[in-house]
Amino acid sequence: MQRMRAILLLFVAVIITTPVHAHGEHNVVPRKVIIDQDARGPATTDEQSILALIQSPQTDVLGITVVTGDQWRDEEVAHTLRMLEIIGRTDIPVVPGAVFPIDNSPQFIAAWEKLYGKVLYQGAWNWPAGKTHGPFEIPPLVEGAPTTKPANEDAAHFLVRMVHRYPHQVTIVAAGPLTDLALAVTIDPQFAALAQQLVVMGGSINPQTNDPEFRLNPRREFNFWMDPEATHAVLHAHWARIIDTPVDISIKTRLTKEMIAEIVKTKTPVAQYIAKYADPEYMWDELAAISWLDPAVITHTEKLYLDVSIDRGATYGDTLTWAPGHNPGIGEQSVTVNADLDKAKFEREFVDLMTRPTPQSHFPKDTQASVP
Repeated sequence: MQRMRAILLLFVAVIITTPVHAHGEHNVVPRKVIIDQDARGPATTDEQSILALIQSPQTDVLGITVVTGDQWRDEEVAHTLRMLEIIGRTDIPVVPGAVFPIDNSPQFIAAWEKLYGKVLYQGAWNWPAGKTHGPFEIPPLVEGAPTTKPANEDAAHFLVRMVHRYPHQVTIVAAGPLTDLALAVTIDPQFAALAQQLVVMGGSINPQTNDPEFRLNPRREFNFWMDPEATHAVLHAHWARIIDTPVDISIKTRLTKEMIAEIVKTKTPVAQYIAKYADPEYMWDELAAISWLDPAVITHTEKLYLDVSIDRGATYGDTLTWAPGHNPGIGEQSVTVNADLDKAKFEREFVDLMTRPTPQSHFPKDTQASVP
């Protein structure tokens, strides 16, 4: 009896003294996530947010679906494949999504600008100035061309297939234009309800900034603006929960040279990728990703109803918001909007994620039908 009691006390002591690692690493059940991204690369907020989700021991990344946004889709796919090769995670499917928005186009915007003024940033359509290219061209990649191939399934069907395989278990982190998700909703009206939740980087409400892109056009945000019809459809779908990180909170963040220098000290492939290709910029998508991993990063949220203007006049693509009880009640959904953050905590967690060893997949993948 005394021997049993001693063993029991030793067992309890081990449990008490065993550390719980950062981000809930100890005895965690991986959280299934699909990353829907306009995956500009190398590095940048797009690829860095993908890395944050891959690097977390909390997650099982089922796939990365790629939509035209900051760059054209095929170039973004190539950047993402190459990044996964560099970090040793080619088991994660990269699934090509929409090349073009549902209705918006550079031709329409060119006509719109003659009536309502210039749109500074149009992603793949006008950036970088003088170096844009056609939608199916892939310029030489500074990080080298990938040797792996994307999945031979389109993003919308992949998204639908995954939520049916894992009903109410898959979080979708969408940090680009919402075209892929709108197409999934069109294919299967149950798609949104079968997901666990939607985490979005998008929209702009009332940013307090001297940045002329947002000070003079406070309701225009690129992800919502590039495909307003898709944004409208997605924000009217029946998600169990929507969490949004808008411009307002994102511009309180910045990847600094000091943070990059701290990451450089680590010699892992992820850290060296960041060291070689990252630049100081707002941490739009990293904040959306890390605040999902650790909600304690966010110090204040607000419940609002969100939509986007699909009126093809002066407000086209602008973010629309209402306080509860003031919304029109024509299908818009309640959204938890991230409003403020613990900046120091967020920065520490980003640096930690970029300097830890890359976890391997939690179980063998069978998420894609085939890869050519």
